[in-house]
Amino acid sequence: MESPKPPPGAPGPPGSPGPPGLTLRSHEGKSYRFDPGALCLELLTTGGPGAYARWEVLHEPADLAAWADRSRLPGGLDLAVDRTDVERARTLRDALFLLTADRAHGRPLQPDHLDAVNAAAAEPPLVARIEADGTCGWAPGATGARLLSTVARDAIELFTGPYADRIRECGADNCRLLFVDTSRPGRRRWCAMEHCGNREKARAHRARRVPDKG
Repeated sequence: MESPKPPPGAPGPPGSPGPPGLTLRSHEGKSYRFDPGALCLELLTTGGPGAYARWEVLHEPADLAAWADRSRLPGGLDLAVDRTDVERARTLRDALFLLTADRAHGRPLQPDHLDAVNAAAAEPPLVARIEADGTCGWAPGATGARLLSTVARDAIELFTGPYADRIRECGADNCRLLFVDTSRPGRRRWCAMEHCGNREKARAHRARRVPDKG
């Protein structure tokens, strides 16, 4: 059976600029690479609703611009961002966070979360263009609203596309990172093998070595 085509935010072909994903830091202070598989899911690493608000990193316009620079979007995006855009980004992110978690666990998607995504997507998106050297660049007029529209449209394509059934939460007990599995076999379980994957394998190995006292 033919594998589904990668979603819009999936890794590009050989020669595309840089590896996809973000560098995160564990509770122990160790850096690791996390690729959530889509642009919209990269936004979820900036904080979240409820208890996840303690991880908030979007406080100032510069924070949203810095996230865009770290994301899988091509470089050279000259963004004009204001404080209203930051609030809108947090609203969109929180709705996306809850939508993605519901999709990962097979729960119904909530209308107010869908409304938030659709409202952001209704705005004009960022406009890409081909530069003189053949690389991908951006048309003038890149704003925070256009950035969020691009993220929301990416979410709509992901949630309605062939990879919608591969949206998952990391299988580790104490990790809530969300991703879409774009691998060919479709058996990804961890946010990152070098992080939760290795920890869970080590934990399972230790458990097998404990003698049975029964």
